[in-house]
Formats: sequence, C-alpha cells, structure tokens
Amino acid sequence: MTTAVDDDLWSAIGDPTRRRMLDLLLNQGSGTATSLSEHLPVTRQAVAKHLTVLDRAGLVHAHNAGREKQFRVDEDQLARAVAQLTDVGNAWDARLRRIKHIAETIEKTIERKQ
Repeated sequence: MTTAVDDDLWSAIGDPTRRRMLDLLLNQGSGTATSLSEHLPVTRQAVAKHLTVLDRAGLVHAHNAGREKQFRVDEDQLARAVAQLTDVGNAWDARLRRIKHIAETIEKTIERKQ
C-alpha cells in the first residue's frame, strides 16, 4: 500500500450515522447539529457528539454561526480517506488473486494425481 492507513480516520468513518452525516454535509454544503438531527434518527446531542468525533479526525471543521457551530466537510481529508480505501481495496484484490492462484495450483496437482 502506498498510503498509510489512519485508524482514527477509519474509526470515525466506520460508524453509519457519521457516514450519513458526511453525506448530508456534502449535499447541503454545511450544517449544524440541529439541522443534521432533523434528518437522522438520533438526538441533537448525539449528533453533536458524532460531529466531535468527525472534527477530531479532521473530516469536518466548524465555525461559530450565532449560538451554534456550522460544520463543513474537509474535502482534502475526505480525499485522503478515499485514497486509503482505494489502497486497501487494491491490496485485498492482490491477496485474493494470490489465493486464487494457490487454489488453482492445488486443484491441478490433485487432478494430476488422480
């Protein structure tokens, strides 16, 4: 793999609610805990906690907007996550090709012995 995997980043993305929040933020451009909670089956307080995790992972950044914080997706960090996922996928594809080759070799050996 060419890109080092960031466990904190993937831990943040691993939660389905946080992935949905990222989708909403990408579609809407930005949002607050209140506006996001209107589209999710969790409380505003739960959304705020999820946003804190995403913020710590660098996936979102906040700025004050009145009494609430307005969150935006950090597209560079999201692109980093995509690159990591691509590298992990490529590594698994290579592993699976090697396993297939080994299985085919074993199968041919068994056939020759019969």
